[in-house]
Amino acid sequence: MIQFNFETQFTLQNSEKINQWISSAIIAENKVEGDISYIFCDDDYLHKINLEFLGHNSLTDIISFDYTVGKIIHGDIYISVERVKENAQIFKNNFDDELCRVIIHGILHYCGYRDKSNRERTEMRAKENAYLKKLKSIM
Repeated sequence: MIQFNFETQFTLQNSEKINQWISSAIIAENKVEGDISYIFCDDDYLHKINLEFLGHNSLTDIISFDYTVGKIIHGDIYISVERVKENAQIFKNNFDDELCRVIIHGILHYCGYRDKSNRERTEMRAKENAYLKKLKSIM
């Protein structure tokens, strides 16, 4: 079950369709949907998590805690809405597209994709783009 939680003044538009989209991506990756929580927050909230759990004193747009067991996807995905807004401006992207890219990025990590090397980042970006295209077809 996918849940959307809010620790900031933000409302996710089209949450039902986004929920269906995430579920279909999980199935397409030959995984099973378990308990997945998205927590939308601000920079301060995510920065504290970054410091406490990862020891990083930096801002980020997403932190995911993966509790996947076998093929069953479980996890908590924290997204800084502030950081997504800023990244959308930096990358000359609209906010909704950037937000959905981050949303699916967390799921792709749970499906085994990484982004440490150039090759991995290229593969991750291609997957993100493919799933964003599928989302646009149902919106």
